[in-house]
Amino acid sequence: MNYQEYGRREQKTILLLHGGGLSWWNYREAVSYLEDSFHVILPVLDGHSGSDRPFTTIKDNAEEIITFIDEQFNGSICLLGGLSLGAQIVLEILSMRKDICTHALIESAAVIPSKLTNSLIAPSIRSSYSLISNRTFASLQFRSLHMKEDLFEDYYRDSCRISKEDMIAFMKENTAYSLKDTVKDTKADIHLFYGEKETGVIKHSAALIKKALPDCTVQCLPGLYHGEFSLNHPKEYAKTIRNIIG
Repeated sequence: MNYQEYGRREQKTILLLHGGGLSWWNYREAVSYLEDSFHVILPVLDGHSGSDRPFTTIKDNAEEIITFIDEQFNGSICLLGGLSLGAQIVLEILSMRKDICTHALIESAAVIPSKLTNSLIAPSIRSSYSLISNRTFASLQFRSLHMKEDLFEDYYRDSCRISKEDMIAFMKENTAYSLKDTVKDTKADIHLFYGEKETGVIKHSAALIKKALPDCTVQCLPGLYHGEFSLNHPKEYAKTIRNIIG
């Protein structure tokens, strides 16, 4: 797994995991509001543009990050955060190691598997994959994701660099993920965010996470779609991190 690093190592460490189909630039602007006070690490998830290996499973990505934290930071960091696929990996990490971080920020995590959606992913991607490099198609897809316009070139470039096999792999994992019982043992102070305009799956997932982790704080963000908090409102996202850490 490859990593982008900002700030100084003697500062408190924050590690943020991007969403599926994106890359480290998911948090690029947020980092500009954090790197003066924190050491920020942005991994590139397996199978994504800039990664060093194919995507296998959420569990494998979680194990890679745990190993990285063990080797580089004596087994614990200040804050671990993630969006969507990245948030699922954070939840997996928390279920595997209860003392891996002091705080966790979960954004738009799905923990309700869908057998139907999962079964349709491979044929759907195989039939449409050739369109990914078409800028018109990519532009329409980009608009449906409600990301800021100035992220389009990053999105288009890196979408074109994801192989068909990797795209199928991480999307199937994303739609098959369920919360592990051991997540309840985490010692982390957990904060969960999702947008008011997200799908029912994300909203119901938030309720399941809250049930498993009664002490976590849950906030529905008015007017926001999936992933908009970190992608489109980086200053507010960074301020939230500062408030969580205190």
